[in-house]
Amino acid sequence: GYTYVYRAYGLHWCLNFVCEGVGIPCAVLIRAIEPHFGIPTMQARRRLADIRLLCSGPGRVCEALGLTRAHDGLALDSPPFEIRGRLDPVRVARGVRIGITKAADKPWRYGLMDSRFLSRPLKREGALARTRPTLASL
Repeated sequence: GYTYVYRAYGLHWCLNFVCEGVGIPCAVLIRAIEPHFGIPTMQARRRLADIRLLCSGPGRVCEALGLTRAHDGLALDSPPFEIRGRLDPVRVARGVRIGITKAADKPWRYGLMDSRFLSRPLKREGALARTRPTLASL
């Protein structure tokens, strides 16, 4: 996979993981992450201390990680990126898309059930089966 980094509304950088080859539209917007490493650097970049708010939104993710257009098109399996699969089972919740007007009713938003690092919580009724994630499911 590769990154697609672009400006949203001319203000914030957004990060997509591109899952297919050139000419095939298939990408996932990274809306939030739970930070584990580099937290002091993220806090300095975002100028705040609350760990929950460091990466709880697509613009916040890029600001906390220091991502810009210079990161567009980079491979996800090479530095500066490192993706690790979880070792423990997870519960994934599904919900409708947010922050858009087209296809806003589509249940294409996914996140960890009960995560406190999402910009908006996902409802329990969208729960998916307990799974062991693979690199492709992250």
